Amino acid sequence: MKPKTEFSEITIENYKDYVFEKSPRSAHWKNMFWAFLVGGLICAFGQVLIELYIIWGVKAELASSLASATLIALAAIFTGVGVYDKLGRFAGAGSTVPITGFSNAMVAPAIEFRSEGLIYGLGAKMFLIAGPVVVNGVLVSVVVALIRSLFLGVG
Repeated sequence: MKPKTEFSEITIENYKDYVFEKSPRSAHWKNMFWAFLVGGLICAFGQVLIELYIIWGVKAELASSLASATLIALAAIFTGVGVYDKLGRFAGAGSTVPITGFSNAMVAPAIEFRSEGLIYGLGAKMFLIAGPVVVNGVLVSVVVALIRSLFLGVG
């Protein structure tokens, strides 16, 4: 008689239970907590930047743009020195959802392919991930503008 192995005991009926039993458990609640906390801290830091720019005499509209630009620049710098990748592994979506995640998505491929040169490496690979976002963002804005002009008139 053939000895039973763990694999030979698997049938179609108990396969789902077997997979569930062997799959590693994930810490969904812990991951969601850290994503929420880190994403919230990034956004709160952005608001602090806006308030600081306003205190320094910048108009509110320009202060928002400067805060966004500051967050983008900091994320690019932190990506370049390897800090943002560690934050991403720890915080998950909490580091990718704010504007800093877009900056990271632009800079990370460019850094990875910098050895291929400025044009084919840095220039081309920078838009590898973020390119579709830019293209679709422009396309959607054109469609919205056309719809607005059709229904509300030009101007």
